[in-house]
Amino acid sequence: MSGFVGALPGAVSQGLIWGIMAIGVYITFKILDIADLTVDGSFCTGGATFVVLFGSGVPVGTALLAAFAVGLLAGLVTGLLHTFCGIPAILAGILTQLGLWSVNLAIMGMKANVAINVIDQANLNKLWVSLRFVQDVAAGRRPFFRHPIVIVGLFTLGIIAVLYWFFGTELGCSVRATGANQHMARAQGINTDVTKVLGLMISNGLVALSGALLSQYQSFADSSMGKGAIVIGLAAVIIGEALFSKIFRNFALCLLAVSLGAVIYYVVIQAVVSLSNINSNYLKLISAVIVAVFLSVPYWREKYFTKHGKKGVKADA
Repeated sequence: MSGFVGALPGAVSQGLIWGIMAIGVYITFKILDIADLTVDGSFCTGGATFVVLFGSGVPVGTALLAAFAVGLLAGLVTGLLHTFCGIPAILAGILTQLGLWSVNLAIMGMKANVAINVIDQANLNKLWVSLRFVQDVAAGRRPFFRHPIVIVGLFTLGIIAVLYWFFGTELGCSVRATGANQHMARAQGINTDVTKVLGLMISNGLVALSGALLSQYQSFADSSMGKGAIVIGLAAVIIGEALFSKIFRNFALCLLAVSLGAVIYYVVIQAVVSLSNINSNYLKLISAVIVAVFLSVPYWREKYFTKHGKKGVKADA
């Protein structure tokens, strides 16, 4: 139990970082009604871009903006493949993801991973978030506001505020209308191709930003760091909806619920690993089982625990 409690701040920090990625997935999956698989590639693209730029002396803020920009470009490619070339959205995402594998390696100089030199204290102090800061704050070597939970938490609230404002504008409402009913949106004079591309760009920009924050947090970027990102993102969306849909109805609160869903996912993962002493080689299997359980919750709740489901059971009997 003590091991789990000690690892809890790190799990929450990492969950908040992945929560930004999950918000990006929410935009395509829930708002646009598109299952975009680009995220497995754009997540790594953002991380690789940040590490390489920061290692070249670029300030942290500028490197994060650059990571966001390359994510926008990845979303643009997927959007154009889908709208201009007529390729189904899921296949367009797979094609972009496949291409990004080579792009990511090129960014990292054809290396499987690139690290940030955190042994150099000057480099470490420039970072906004780092796993080292979790330990330093606990030991009293850094002020509490340098804790990754505080920094990433404020970062998340800022992103939610901007998205809440944007999706309340005419353009943002057009994106939402496209996802709700694109035929009706076209009838209202909305260019649905443009809104789809815009939604995919914003989504992958946030995903790449999340990848940049994770690379900063763990001090390296890896070519395989985005594998399974879409699964974690969807799990966070489903967990957030399953646990908070009854109380979080405002759009901004729905985005917050998605972020909290990612935190809960990582806390559960950490609890299973810490309390059961399972070999880390089985972590992917554990993750798959946990995601499958959470994804099944809405179905089980509808079938067995709602009034409609109970009536259905009685009728079958």
